[in-house]
Amino acid sequence: MEHNNVHRAFGVYGIIVINNKLVVIKKNGGPYINRFDLPGGSLEDGEFLKDAINREIKEETGLKVSKIKQLGVTSFKYPWRYLDYEMNQHITVFYEVQEFSGQVMNSVNQFEGQDSLGSLLVNFDELNINNASPLVLKAKDYIQSGVFDTNDISIENWHVLSENERVFTD
Repeated sequence: MEHNNVHRAFGVYGIIVINNKLVVIKKNGGPYINRFDLPGGSLEDGEFLKDAINREIKEETGLKVSKIKQLGVTSFKYPWRYLDYEMNQHITVFYEVQEFSGQVMNSVNQFEGQDSLGSLLVNFDELNINNASPLVLKAKDYIQSGVFDTNDISIENWHVLSENERVFTD
């Protein structure tokens, strides 16, 4: 896969399991729009990783994190036309959320930069490349295997879902 003209995104993401189901967000922006994604996102200016993951999880799911463990860093590279870019490399820091409080919120406050419509619990066997981001599939593999794989992933063909292809309801 060619490395020219690559947009790089960086973010922190949380793996949360409740009753043997994965907490996912209803993504409303970027290359994972209209799919299930993990709660998380970019750091604000000067923000530490741990503060960013706690904030993002609260904003996108309503859950308040009290214990978290960093699992590792990896990246995903795939074709995506964005501005003048032809490829996206999404560099990700994964966390396992070990303790939290609150309830998963189906809808969350909307503000500039918010790309979650809310969150829900999904059975692992329902998650696949047609309805989930590669981050969700990495989380699924980790939960099922018990091993976090830090190998980078190249995806030759990435399909951004249209509004008509959305995998969730608001």
